Amino acid sequence: MRATLGRDPADRALFDRALTHGSQATETYERLEFLGDRVLGLAVAEWLYARFPKEAEGQLSKRLNALVTGAVCAEVARELGVVPYLRLGKQARDDGAANSDNVLGDVMEALIGALYLDAGAEAARDFVRAHWAGRIDHQARAPQHPKSALQEWAAAHNRRPPAYEIVDRSGPHHAPRFTVKVSVGKLAEATGEGSSKHQAETAAATALLKELQK
Repeated sequence: MRATLGRDPADRALFDRALTHGSQATETYERLEFLGDRVLGLAVAEWLYARFPKEAEGQLSKRLNALVTGAVCAEVARELGVVPYLRLGKQARDDGAANSDNVLGDVMEALIGALYLDAGAEAARDFVRAHWAGRIDHQARAPQHPKSALQEWAAAHNRRPPAYEIVDRSGPHHAPRFTVKVSVGKLAEATGEGSSKHQAETAAATALLKELQK
C-alpha cells in the first residue's frame, strides 16, 4: 500500500473496500468511487486553473474532460500496479474484469476517495498531481474532443449534425463492449468500439474524422 499511495494508511479498511468489486462482497468500492470522482475533478480543475491562467473556461474544460476519463484512470491504476490487489469474484475474474477499463477506472477513483477520507484533501491533491503530471505536461494545447471536432466539421461544411447509434453490445455487465455507428447524413459513416457508450462514440467519431479529412 505504501508503494502505491506513498504512505501507510491510517484506516486500511477504506482501501480494502476501494479494491472490492461488487462480485465479491456487499461492501464495495461504489460509494468511494462517487466521492473520488469529485475529488479528482476538483484537484485537476484547481491545477489547470493555476497552470493555464490565460485560458478561457472552454479550453480548461477540454483539458479537464481529457484528463479525468475512465480510460485515463484505468491507465494510472495499471501504472500503480493495482491489478493484483483487486478483490473480484471468480466469475468476474474469469470474465476479464481485472483488465476492464470500467472496473480499473472506478477502482482508481475509489482509491482517491479513500485517500481523501484517510489523509485529507491535501494528500489526495498531491497524489493526483504526482500521477497525472505527465499527462498535463503532454497537453501542449487544449485537446479537441473528437465528437466536438466532428460536430464542428459538419457545421462548417453545412452538413447534418453527426448521428450516433449503438449497433452492438456484448460482454458481461462489469466488462461490456459497445459498437457504435456514427453518420453525417448520407455523406459518410464509421464505427467504433469501446468499454462504454462514450468510448465507442469517441472511437467512431475519430474514425469518421480521419475519413472526412483525407
